[in-house]
Amino acid sequence: MCTNKRKIVLVGTGMVGMSFAYSALNRALCDELVLVDIDKKRAQGEAMDLNHGVAFASARMRIYAGEYQDCSDADMVVICAGVNQKPGESRLDLLKRNAAVFQSIIEPVVRSGFGGVFLVATNPVDIMTRVTYELSGFNPNRVFGSGTTLDTARLRYLLGEYFSVDPRNMHAYVIGEHGDSEFVPWSQAMLATKSVADICEQSQGKYCLEEMQRLSQEVRDIVLYGTKGEKLDLKYDRPQGKGVLHQSFEGICNNLQRRYSETQSESSRRDLEELMSESPCPVCKGKRLKMESLAVTVGGSSIHDFTTLPVSEALRFMEGL
Repeated sequence: MCTNKRKIVLVGTGMVGMSFAYSALNRALCDELVLVDIDKKRAQGEAMDLNHGVAFASARMRIYAGEYQDCSDADMVVICAGVNQKPGESRLDLLKRNAAVFQSIIEPVVRSGFGGVFLVATNPVDIMTRVTYELSGFNPNRVFGSGTTLDTARLRYLLGEYFSVDPRNMHAYVIGEHGDSEFVPWSQAMLATKSVADICEQSQGKYCLEEMQRLSQEVRDIVLYGTKGEKLDLKYDRPQGKGVLHQSFEGICNNLQRRYSETQSESSRRDLEELMSESPCPVCKGKRLKMESLAVTVGGSSIHDFTTLPVSEALRFMEGL
């Protein structure tokens, strides 16, 4: 781990990856940004584009196309690489293909001597985060996924529109898997300091929980199909969540960088995992949730049945790859 600079390695220079890189430059998230992609010429071209904007950035940043060996002294590896979900393809089938991609990524990163933190955005993100944990052998406190942050942001935006308020005043969460089995605990949803259930009860029919349930279904449909559950061109019509990922990635990056700056001695750095585990989750107030199983979609493109797939069984898809 390098102690005198903040270094991030981005694996995958597609739409989401480069949106994160652009945000990292504008927000000065790091001092050194390395772009890694199976298409090396693309990574070089994207690095060139970003470098041309450094003159207008708020801070100096070194940006270049690199290799997995460059992860050796990185603070964070952000993984946005993977194959896209095909029309009609279940997230379980997507898992099979992306598990093979991750094997080709995680192993060389670990071999480089990487001692930082993994941040995963590739779908299905919950299982791919677990796959990263299993392949890397890292402490779970060093493997993060974007989870339902994107879904929560979409929900708050829709609720803000519904109540005609600034979305920043909505406090509601989407929890569970990012996708098929996610849900909203409405008993915990607040507008400023007032429960939305109380607001609906006192609104004389202007607002109702049934309409908010429809909004939560719309959020889930965006994850699975695109806007409002319509059958769309997944390449262009599915919202990518780039703006939300910017903010969630930035928050994680800043928190980890603050932790590194607080641990100055080498012995303290070896204890970083213990320090991170002491940080209470702002949602569960320190009561960490253990993921026992994940829901996946099975069936055809028009009718979807839902079943529970243990993580251990999901990981078996990696065998024989």
